[in-house]
Amino acid sequence: MNMSDQTDIGGLQRQLALTIQTHWKLFLAQGIVMMVLGFLAVVEPNVATLAVTLFVGWLFFIAGVFRAASAWHSRAMPGFAWSMLAAVLSVILGLILILRPLAGVLTLTMVLVVFFVVEGIASIVGAIQHRQHLRSWIWVLFSGIVDLFLAYLIWAGWPSSADWAIGLLVGINMIFLGLSLVMTALAARVIAGGSF
Repeated sequence: MNMSDQTDIGGLQRQLALTIQTHWKLFLAQGIVMMVLGFLAVVEPNVATLAVTLFVGWLFFIAGVFRAASAWHSRAMPGFAWSMLAAVLSVILGLILILRPLAGVLTLTMVLVVFFVVEGIASIVGAIQHRQHLRSWIWVLFSGIVDLFLAYLIWAGWPSSADWAIGLLVGINMIFLGLSLVMTALAARVIAGGSF
């Protein structure tokens, strides 16, 4: 590694530390909201098809808005494009489900598989990019692996899994994503020397 590369890495680390110091509370708030919404989804797995579809639509829409706001405020960090892509996909999916709830649970199940794959890849890529700069990168990596595993479970059980899987799996996904965001925020708080 030459001197120029070390200077670039040092500059990136300072920029990352400044961004984390400035926005760690937003990551924490997003994580808490995601975990609360995830627990609500797990509690309601046997709701009628229409209610589940609407519920999941609102979950994706709200989570996507929070994630887009978080990604936008930390757009200087590596992985911004992947985070924003996942946020936009979440908002679009939520709006489709809210506006067309009778489109069918089977279609929703396949859309969820695609979403969890994109979300999982985004989390894994983000974790790998942040592993040298953030102590909580393992939680983000774990969240991405859980997303890919959930996508596999939905796909393997389709179409019979559609009746019960939507609320339960979305809730589990949101809990783990929220947990990874909370752990990232708390680690960023320690690095930044912040307090509540």
